[in-house]
Amino acid sequence: MSKDHINEAKDKFGKILEEQLLRIEEMKKAATGVDYSKLNPIIIGVCFGDGIGEVISKHAQAVLTHVLKEEVKSGKVVFKDISGLTIENRAKHKKAIPDDVLDELKSCHVILKGPTTTPQAGDNWPNIESANVAMRRYLDLFANVRPVKVPELGIDWCFFRENTEGAYVLGSKGFDVDKDLSIDFKVITEQGAERIIRMAFEYAKKNNIDRVTVVTKSNVVKTTDGRFSKVAFRIGKEYPGINLDEWYIDIMTAKLIDPARRNQFKVIVLPNLYGDILTDEAAQLQGGVGTAGSANIGKKWAMFEAIHGSAPRMVAEGRAKFADPSSMIRASAMLLKHIGHIKAGKKVEMALEVCGQYEKKLTITGRDGGASGEDYTKYLLSWIDNPELESRWSQGLK
Repeated sequence: MSKDHINEAKDKFGKILEEQLLRIEEMKKAATGVDYSKLNPIIIGVCFGDGIGEVISKHAQAVLTHVLKEEVKSGKVVFKDISGLTIENRAKHKKAIPDDVLDELKSCHVILKGPTTTPQAGDNWPNIESANVAMRRYLDLFANVRPVKVPELGIDWCFFRENTEGAYVLGSKGFDVDKDLSIDFKVITEQGAERIIRMAFEYAKKNNIDRVTVVTKSNVVKTTDGRFSKVAFRIGKEYPGINLDEWYIDIMTAKLIDPARRNQFKVIVLPNLYGDILTDEAAQLQGGVGTAGSANIGKKWAMFEAIHGSAPRMVAEGRAKFADPSSMIRASAMLLKHIGHIKAGKKVEMALEVCGQYEKKLTITGRDGGASGEDYTKYLLSWIDNPELESRWSQGLK
């Protein structure tokens, strides 16, 4: 390795440090949350994404439009369709989010986002950053909240995944130092760790939950994960009624599927990469990643999405209409609750559980042997309007 290679690497790393120090200063500035009750109208952006994203986003929008029909009619809620986040458009502009699309996103209060394709090494797309990672950074959506509930297994988890740091935030800033050495970066800040961990504790406090679990690999990744762990135990002292324990990511993946242990976990807070892995595993217990939604919450904006990808293979094979919309519809339920429509959000969640876990009149298989996403959405809407919904849901819990 030549001195030129080393000096070039130093310059690149120096620029990264400068960017992160500026980001820390921005986080130090106090910001207040949004009071949705004072907004008129509330603008809901529907960002269709690509692949199966366009299909399942429209099904989720149909559910939102249905349960908010009075608010839409009166003008209190307005939907804004945002269609420019396809991989083709992003590749054309060579940006994770083209400037005009970002402006559209920022003009909304909350966003329902379909899956997007992320280029990977060896494919035909330019090496642009993940649209998800970029959106979380541009809108400072620092909290990725993912609930998973399987009553018959005693599972009722809520994951708080840090969204703007960790191993993902600088995913496009790594570089090949020379032909033999490649470097990537992981970032944990005091401010970034504190705000996600505090949100997890506040959620536990509000919901009378007596346990928060922090997941790291601080025994090996001592500096970044070590900071995350230290911040968790510092904040934990402010909540004397809540027990805090720490698990390492490797053993935690095993304990989530351990019948003797898994129902003891309640609120789980963790850095970005670990959260991505663990919530996919958790969703599989619920019925697959197609059943799980997630919230991405910041001080000014919030974005709600499925936790799975755009499934380009399904599209190529002509199976997009059989894609399961449950994940996007569950994200819609979370969106409803976030903007203050608690009852409507709960009805959507109950209908999802009745249709997907209890009654199972229609089954999504992803192929023509199962129901289409449109048929499943109609089935779901019939339950949302059914006066017996709550009693049928209660029966399922038993």
